[in-house]
Amino acid sequence: QVQLVESGGGFVQAGGSLRLSCAASGSSVSIAPMSWYRQAPGKQRELVATIILSGGTIYTDSVKGRFTISRDNAKNTVYLQMNTLKPEDTATYYCKAQWGSLSVWGQGTQVTVSS
Repeated sequence: QVQLVESGGGFVQAGGSLRLSCAASGSSVSIAPMSWYRQAPGKQRELVATIILSGGTIYTDSVKGRFTISRDNAKNTVYLQMNTLKPEDTATYYCKAQWGSLSVWGQGTQVTVSS
């Protein structure tokens, strides 16, 4: 059974940093495009960042220069380093893996940024 477990969310003041982790089990993060999404209350879930098999990364415009997605194959974990956080970054953050036709989501971790 493949599973993703996020951690690292919390409460932080504007301008602060957090690092989210997404630990995978049952399959390897090295063979799947891995993504972070977020969903704020009353809003649709949006794609934040993706790391593809080659290691290339893609970011939504609102987080470029502030967030960094990375992958540690030895730990089978994907990270989202979030710097210079803003109140509008407040959301539940979800990790997603795409193993072929199988999409797997984590349970989410809450990030709250105060002004």
